[in-house]
Amino acid sequence: MTDYDAILFDNDGVLVEPPSDATLRRAAESAFRAVGVESPDEEHVADVLRGVTPESLHEVCDTYGLDPDEFWTARDRHASAAQRDEFREGARARYDDVAAVEDLAHEFGLVSSNQHETIEFVLDHCGFRDLFGTHYGREMGVGSLDKKKPNPHYLERALADLGGETALYVGDSESDVAAAHRAGLDSAFVRRDHCRGVELSVEPNYEVPDLRGVAEIAGD
Repeated sequence: MTDYDAILFDNDGVLVEPPSDATLRRAAESAFRAVGVESPDEEHVADVLRGVTPESLHEVCDTYGLDPDEFWTARDRHASAAQRDEFREGARARYDDVAAVEDLAHEFGLVSSNQHETIEFVLDHCGFRDLFGTHYGREMGVGSLDKKKPNPHYLERALADLGGETALYVGDSESDVAAAHRAGLDSAFVRRDHCRGVELSVEPNYEVPDLRGVAEIAGD
């Protein structure tokens, strides 16, 4: 057992199944159409699915003469709506092993690079509202891209909200591990099926197959 004041969790791929590439692709195509681009290059559609940076976004928008903030807000809104539909239609759900950590005697926070609007939906749809003392997703708009992980901005805000000094951040990506370490937190990398073959260039404090492993690390 390791003594932490709080445990912070990523959302997609940790607490709930991640969005599918097909869903995000359809949302990106809809966003392009919403700003007047009927037939975007397939490469540019792929560029705005995951891992978008302000630089890559501006390159795509410059190609079509788009305002980056207008386009990214449209992309976020369409992506959020598409993800909510995934949950409503049963194509996406919470992981069963969330139950393994629910009774831990820690303050919980949720910190995601997904849209805050999507996180608000997930809290209610998946029954998480009472589990987390604080939660953060990205604001709509291009300005939030600079704040997403590996930037520790939202991790630091969440820990301040909870009033803790030590915390474990649980994630499923290299950016999660890097953000935790930049915030001075320990990290636990959850190697679920979707990230089974991922090679990390940063070393997490712990690597576990699921949230049962997190319960063992932090259990009372």
